[in-house]
Amino acid sequence: MLRYPAEVIWQEIAYLAYHLHWPMDDLLDLEHMDRVRMVRAVAGLNERAWESVREFA
Repeated sequence: MLRYPAEVIWQEIAYLAYHLHWPMDDLLDLEHMDRVRMVRAVAGLNERAWESVREFA
């Protein structure tokens, strides 16, 4: 049985906490795939924001 690495979980939680400012309990309550989707969504938003910055630089 494969387990999701604890270090990766902490990286996901730290990433979401940094960007969303959600409390730790809320982040820990997320189902695994919901947390992964949130990480991907925030990463997409960040990428689009950086693309806008690059266009005007």
